[in-house]
Amino acid sequence: MKKVLIIGYLPTSRPGGSYRLAPLAKYLPEFGWQPIVLTAPVGKKLDSRLRVIETPYRDALSFWKKVLRFDPTEPLSQQVKKLVGITSKKSLIEPILRFLVGLVSYSDPERGWKPFAMKAGNELLQQEDIDAMISCRPITSYIVASKLKERYDIPWIVDFTDPWSQNKDYRYGYLDKLLYRRLELKTLSMADALVTTSHPWAENLRKLHIGKPVYVVTHGFDPEELNSPPAKLTAKFTITYTGMIYSNRMQDPAKLFDALRDLVCDGTINPNDIEVRFYGRKVAWMEREIEQYGLSSLVKHYEVVPKDIALEKQRESHLLLVLDWDDPKERGVYTYKIFEYLGARRPILATGGSKGDVVAELLDETKAGIHAPMVEDIKIALKDFYQEYKLKGSVSYKGEEAEINKYSHREMARKFAEILDAL
Repeated sequence: MKKVLIIGYLPTSRPGGSYRLAPLAKYLPEFGWQPIVLTAPVGKKLDSRLRVIETPYRDALSFWKKVLRFDPTEPLSQQVKKLVGITSKKSLIEPILRFLVGLVSYSDPERGWKPFAMKAGNELLQQEDIDAMISCRPITSYIVASKLKERYDIPWIVDFTDPWSQNKDYRYGYLDKLLYRRLELKTLSMADALVTTSHPWAENLRKLHIGKPVYVVTHGFDPEELNSPPAKLTAKFTITYTGMIYSNRMQDPAKLFDALRDLVCDGTINPNDIEVRFYGRKVAWMEREIEQYGLSSLVKHYEVVPKDIALEKQRESHLLLVLDWDDPKERGVYTYKIFEYLGARRPILATGGSKGDVVAELLDETKAGIHAPMVEDIKIALKDFYQEYKLKGSVSYKGEEAEINKYSHREMARKFAEILDAL
């Protein structure tokens, strides 16, 4: 079996880890590739089927955290926000903060991992026959892979689950962005293929990295985590959201709240019948918004829960909520969560966004749910779902299994294996 070195962070290693690194490594052996994962300290027990090389890690921002007497385990930017009291969705201070963090963390906040990853990568490539490399997040992984490519000249795939210098939500400043663009072009000059998660992002990469092969491989769900047989549903008409809310990228629950308030006020929905649950990091602006819309009795905002609990909450829900991106620049962005929802086999309600974006196309293709971009669309969808719940005690799931299975982790690994074989 051919061997592939996968360089990047597992989600449990450090902030910014790749959600598809572990499932990719898990299913690649089915297609003739034995993965070896090179990562920072993981901090938890891993799947025994994975071969993982954990290296030490040094936080490049530890000096500033120490000076500011911050928690060394928490992201610097989040702690600065708390220090200066940023609690709103958007703040004039935030762009300045991003610029300063970018200034002290160039080329990547995770650059402290580079020497350890380089040492481990060199030792591995000298001792074993490695046939190819895949580099995932963070940026430092791309830089490490480029150095190893230069020395050992083995095929190298770069996996962009988020853009680098083309990121529309660029965290720093304009001049910094130009520096990152130059660094991206230099770092990836020797890459053999680029992979990203949507066709709009692929087009952007082709314009920047002229002549390089660019492939689209979306995220997926784990077929071992399917909601089969279906879990028992909650007694109430329950809508559940699990994950982060990126308000700075115009991912906003306000349209849902607006629709809910109207439907409750006009008597269409009995507030005693419904519960809307958000599981994710608590933020002050969200609590205020729930209160402002008068929905405190039926909208609950909970803290982050472990993945197994999140999956349980999804499976028992009548509807699963996706907050699509209201920024037109984000039209090529799926949420990772929507693919996990496909495995839950419960109807999806995607609010916000625009008709024809990638989320709308996915739901139309799989018949796994409804895309409701505007408040009136949300009201119509909720009314129909609620009436079905009142009539039958549940909301029927109409997803097309053959189409949904195209988005499994196994299918994702198959596509990567095809690219590796071609190289």
